Amino acid sequence: MQLKLLAAALIAAASLTACAMNDTRSDMGMKSDGMMANPMEGGAMMYSNKDIIDNAVNSADHTTLVAAVKAAGLVDTLKGPGPFTVFAPTNAAFNALPAGTVDTLLKPEMKGDLTTVLTYHVVPGKLDAAALMAKIKAGGGKAMLTTVQGGMLTVMAAGSGVSVTDAKGNVANVTTANVYQSNGVIHVVDKVLMPSM
Repeated sequence: MQLKLLAAALIAAASLTACAMNDTRSDMGMKSDGMMANPMEGGAMMYSNKDIIDNAVNSADHTTLVAAVKAAGLVDTLKGPGPFTVFAPTNAAFNALPAGTVDTLLKPEMKGDLTTVLTYHVVPGKLDAAALMAKIKAGGGKAMLTTVQGGMLTVMAAGSGVSVTDAKGNVANVTTANVYQSNGVIHVVDKVLMPSM
């Protein structure tokens, strides 16, 4: 009888330990398999063990961005080790540009301008929402980020999230933060960010 009680106690203790470990992983944004927990994007699972391109091609909300990245010849760059922080505009964000803008940028002769626009959405390093908020706090309410393109983005707290202001004064809101990648992190934004050109 005592042996059965001891066995039951050990099983209960093991179960509680497993639950506690899962809770801790959950608090850290990790799943039980050690991968970072990601929100779904564009109706697809985003996997933290896949790179930026491998995830983006599965998002129905980012088909224009993927087409633009391919047209600019940036696929290999964004599949590289990075790490990168990408502010990824949705199809709706591209559709909100003046009529003909996307079609013009996708023309082969516009590859230089397209590359400039796309690399303006990429910041070296892995800056998740907590890191962005820490920079904003350290900057007294805003932080300046230097993009791969060389221009500056201004990030600020906006309600419970973050806004990003481009060189032309356009303000984009981060609609989905912390989509972790094997080579960085994506923050989905609701506007296309435009550099000084």
